[in-house]
Amino acid sequence: MNLFEQKITTVYGNKGKQWIAELPNLVTLIAKNWGLTDLKVVDNLSYNYILSGFQKSKSIILKVGINKDEIAREVAALKAFAGFGAIEVLHEIDNAILLERAISGVSLKSYSTTDNRAYIKICCNVMKRLHKIPMHADYMNQFPHMHDWLTIIDKDWEIPKHYLTKARELKKQLLTTEITPTLLHGDLHWENILSNGNDWVVIDPKGVIGNPINEVWAFIMDVEKDAQCVAQAFNYDLKFVLSWYFIHLIMSACWNLQDNLSPKLHLELAKKTYSMI
Repeated sequence: MNLFEQKITTVYGNKGKQWIAELPNLVTLIAKNWGLTDLKVVDNLSYNYILSGFQKSKSIILKVGINKDEIAREVAALKAFAGFGAIEVLHEIDNAILLERAISGVSLKSYSTTDNRAYIKICCNVMKRLHKIPMHADYMNQFPHMHDWLTIIDKDWEIPKHYLTKARELKKQLLTTEITPTLLHGDLHWENILSNGNDWVVIDPKGVIGNPINEVWAFIMDVEKDAQCVAQAFNYDLKFVLSWYFIHLIMSACWNLQDNLSPKLHLELAKKTYSMI
């Protein structure tokens, strides 16, 4: 069993095993219906089965997922962000998406620079472009709200109690901040930002409504330097950035525990951030 199969079975159990067994036939059927050729599995699979290939002469990415609701939200978010820096959706069904392929498709994580500020500047510019989309009233019912995501930290988890307590206090305080609701990508880390010609495009949006500050947590890697860059880019108070970052780290740690995965990385970052807020 490879790492991808282990992840799927860890999270989805027998349902995951059955889905993995059915994948070859499912991909063959989709390829036939959409006229896809030369399909090859990409490296570093997470929770979706992703292949590169062609539709006639067009380079494409085929993404097949076990969670149909998540696939549907991703499609909705990509279409909402169309024209504002998101990859194009070519076709979709309830368990798969056909996407244009970014060229060269190198992720920001692999981007060659020795200046960390250059990475953060790119992330901030991508974020600003995404958030220019008009906010339609139906988005409020179509996508979850950050309030919904953050309910997970109100439960008891096997992580340091003082972290949970602090995250809950900060959440209660900061969610009262008046903001204009914005549709967020929701997972804007460096591997979800790809080079496309002379531009950058995003992939894999989660789609969530919230304060724009909730977007930045995914691309802050070096807590001290990156948070300062973000604060300057958006004219945010540094403590405001760090406080939201800490909340999201604890939320992510809880998500990992819920999925039977290790929260170690998020808790290590939380330890450092805790001392700064």
